[in-house]
Amino acid sequence: MRAVFAEIEEKIGYRFTDKTLLEEAFTHVTYAHQHGGKDNERVEFLGDTVLQFVITDYLYKRYPDKTEGELTRMRAELVCEEALLVVVKKLQIEEYLRIEGGKANVGKKTYSSLFETVAGVIYLDGGYESAKKFIFDSGLMDVVEKPRAKDAKSALQEYLQSLGKQPPVYQSEKEGKDNAPVFRCKATALGKTATGEGKSKKSAEQQAAARLLKTLQHKTSKK
Repeated sequence: MRAVFAEIEEKIGYRFTDKTLLEEAFTHVTYAHQHGGKDNERVEFLGDTVLQFVITDYLYKRYPDKTEGELTRMRAELVCEEALLVVVKKLQIEEYLRIEGGKANVGKKTYSSLFETVAGVIYLDGGYESAKKFIFDSGLMDVVEKPRAKDAKSALQEYLQSLGKQPPVYQSEKEGKDNAPVFRCKATALGKTATGEGKSKKSAEQQAAARLLKTLQHKTSKK
């Protein structure tokens, strides 16, 4: 196990004083039921709280002009299953999870939760600053610093909902030849319009939504 622990520590960038915490973090409840020992559900619960606080503190200080609704949306993007799964796979730590019955049918939630679990045991072993460093060094913050284009439409709708406003209106048209079409889209909300274009209607709408969201957030921050 020492070699395995060393590999995990190298990947997460933290050396544990209490190695049993690391073992606990990578023990799924199914494995613990079969072989004994502690499972990682309690430390996942703790890690979720640590992660939420670190992210909330970061966003509050990093974006002083953002509204409560905007900050809530941004935090949701950072702690969602998809974002955490991306980071877990980037760190390449999912392979170390001990789980009974094989990993073929393991859901994404099980793997994404590993990030919260690791944050929890680092907090127990090294305190808040160590857990905070792990979260920042993991690359998770890139999710909000570099918004994903595929989330633009949902992000725009959530932003408008947070303001109690109607969803955006999209108008698209197709140009060019059938074998090389170009789609152009207009997205309108709150009296503002943004345009986008792409090789598909979906990509054009996403680009327009991203541009409109940026315009509306800039407008709000200047009030």
